[in-house]
Amino acid sequence: KERKKEKERERKKERNKERQKERNKERQKERNKERQKERNKERQKERNKERQKERNKERQKERNKERQKERNKERQKERNKERQKERNKERQKERNKERQKERNKERQKERNKERQKERNKERQKER
Repeated sequence: KERKKEKERERKKERNKERQKERNKERQKERNKERQKERNKERQKERNKERQKERNKERQKERNKERQKERNKERQKERNKERQKERNKERQKERNKERQKERNKERQKERNKERQKERNKERQKER
């Protein structure tokens, strides 16, 4: 009888031990699952961070391109302005030259007229 009881207790102990082992195994599985979830979350975060970095880089590149375009436009405008100024200066020079020529012509005409008058006067005196 005693032995039977003893055996029963042993079996009970054994079953409890087994159940405990089972529960521990389950808990371990749970913890592993949680850790895996955590790692996945971290990796996802990392990937998102990388993608964001990429997008920011692209946007920065775009902005730089736009600014460069703007600067080039401004420089072109400047060059055009300078060229226009040059052309205007040349035209002005041309006009001045023309006017000077006109004035010289007029003066020459005046001198010729004066000389003619002189000659006529001389001829008149001769007669």
